[in-house]
Amino acid sequence: MKLVRYGNPGKEKPGLIDANGQLRDLSAVVKDIGPEQLGDAVLAKIAKTKTDKLPLVKGKPRYGCPVANVGKFIAIGLNYADHAAESGLPIPAEPVVFMKATSCIQGPNDPVMLPKGSKKTDWEVELGVVIGKRARYVSQKEALDYVAGYCTINDVSEREFQIERGGTWDKGKGCDTFGPIGPWLVTRDEVPNVQKLSMWLDVNGKRMQTGTTKTMIFSVAKLVAYCSQFMTLEPGDVITTGTPPGVGLGMKPPVYLKKGDVITLGIEGLGEQRQDVVPFKL
Repeated sequence: MKLVRYGNPGKEKPGLIDANGQLRDLSAVVKDIGPEQLGDAVLAKIAKTKTDKLPLVKGKPRYGCPVANVGKFIAIGLNYADHAAESGLPIPAEPVVFMKATSCIQGPNDPVMLPKGSKKTDWEVELGVVIGKRARYVSQKEALDYVAGYCTINDVSEREFQIERGGTWDKGKGCDTFGPIGPWLVTRDEVPNVQKLSMWLDVNGKRMQTGTTKTMIFSVAKLVAYCSQFMTLEPGDVITTGTPPGVGLGMKPPVYLKKGDVITLGIEGLGEQRQDVVPFKL
């Protein structure tokens, strides 16, 4: 299934994309798409719903983040060897884990805002993993059983804040609007091989990133199992799993986002995003 949340910010309704690509309202089946709805039992209930009986949603409403009330937004750095190389950093022996602030989460097509004082805001297309049930010390073999589904994420990053301002990466990763997620949450049953998905990102129509999840250093199963050793993963937590090469930081000379730029990106089967880059405002 392709599950969505649509409507104005803070007032999103649950929805579903049917076999014809039409948006259907799920409000009569579930009250939202969030932690309480991501377990296997509720997802099975939604799957049994006769899609053609659900109300069609007219027009082109805004899509919000497809998961409500995300508890943790966990990120993995340097998970593609080519990206590590372009960043001038060694391939990690273990996953690099950091956090993105949940306040940066937004819809897939909402504008990306340049932070106040930003000089080096960058782009990163990434595969998102949404947890469906509580995971503690799970094995790699069983890890994917704890996943509700997958989504497209742009891990927007301010490189000066991240790298040159001391401390951890987090301060360059969690600025407002730096976490576009969606458009859909695609349930795991529709992704038979999560390690074989193509991904891409353009800026102003120019291809910047082309990659595939098969070149990840650490697989999705490994990442879920690994993170569960250090923190309890709860339903609705999101893990964004690293980016392939082609980020602005790695270009010679580096290229960064500016007011008026347009970012488009997508992952095979998981949908596409589009963001206008706009200046900072309160």
